[in-house]
Amino acid sequence: MSQLGDRAFAALQHLLPKHLMSRIVYRVMRSETPWLRKRALSIFLSGYDVNMSEALETDPYNYKTFNAFFTRALKPDARPIAPALDALVSPVDGTVSQCGPIEEDSILQAKGQSYSLMELLGGNCQRAKKYLGGSFACIYLAPYNYHRIHMPFTGVVRETIYVPGDLYSVNGATARHVPRLFARNERVVCDFAAANNSGCDFAMVFVGALHVGSIETVWNGEINPLPRRKQVVELQEGKGVTLAKGAEAGRFNMGSTVILILPPQRSTFDSKLKAGATVQMGERIGTIK
Repeated sequence: MSQLGDRAFAALQHLLPKHLMSRIVYRVMRSETPWLRKRALSIFLSGYDVNMSEALETDPYNYKTFNAFFTRALKPDARPIAPALDALVSPVDGTVSQCGPIEEDSILQAKGQSYSLMELLGGNCQRAKKYLGGSFACIYLAPYNYHRIHMPFTGVVRETIYVPGDLYSVNGATARHVPRLFARNERVVCDFAAANNSGCDFAMVFVGALHVGSIETVWNGEINPLPRRKQVVELQEGKGVTLAKGAEAGRFNMGSTVILILPPQRSTFDSKLKAGATVQMGERIGTIK
C-alpha cells in the first residue's frame, strides 16, 4: 500500500462505526446456521492461505462455527516449545511489528510514533513502574495465523485488567498513521509475577482491533462480551494461578496483536527478533536472566 493509501485507510477508520461493525462480525462468526458458516469460511479461505495440515481438525468445514475454526487447536507436536530453562519463547504466531528497549515510559509504535507504557497498562503508575526502562516485543497476528496465545515462560497470574477503548485495525498502515494506536484500542492487560523465584515479572497485553469481537483468557473465559464495559476493570478470577511456559493463556476471537513487556536487566532478545521477522509460538526469541 502506498503512503497515500496508508493515510487514506487510517483516515477512513476515524469515520467507521468500528464497535457496531465488530458487534455484527461477533454474531456472524458465532452463527451455527450452515449456509452462513460455510459462506464465511469460503470467503475467508479464498482470501488467505491457511495451513490446515497442522490443525487438530484438518477440515475447516467440520467446525461448528467460523469462530471455532478461527481459534482452532493445533496438533500436539505442531509447535515444539524451546526446552531450555532460560528460554524466552514467542507467545504467538505472527510478525514482529516492533521490539526493543522501553525508553523510560515510551514504547516505539512505528517511525515517528510512540505511546506511553503507563497508558498501555491501564493508567496505573505502580503497575508500569517495574517495567520502566525494560523491553518489549509487539507481535501482529494476521488473519491466517494461529490465534491462541501462550506463555513466554512460567508465571503466576497477578492481575487481569480490562481497558476499554477504540477498535482501530492494528496492521502496519494504521500503526504508521494513528497516534497511540495500541494505547487507545480496547485491550486486556495480563500481569504475571515471576515463578520459581526467577525475579522476572512480565506482562502480556492482548490488544483488540477492528472486528475483534472478544478476547479470552483461560482463567477468565471471555472477558469483553457484549455489551462492553466503559471503564477500566480489574478482574479477580484466576489470581495466583501458575501457568507453565508454552501453556495456553488466552485467544483472540478474530485477529490482533500481543505486546510482551519485560522488566529491565532481566532478559535479552535474540538478534533475529526485529521488526518484520516472523515468529512461531514456542520458538526461542530470547533469554531470561
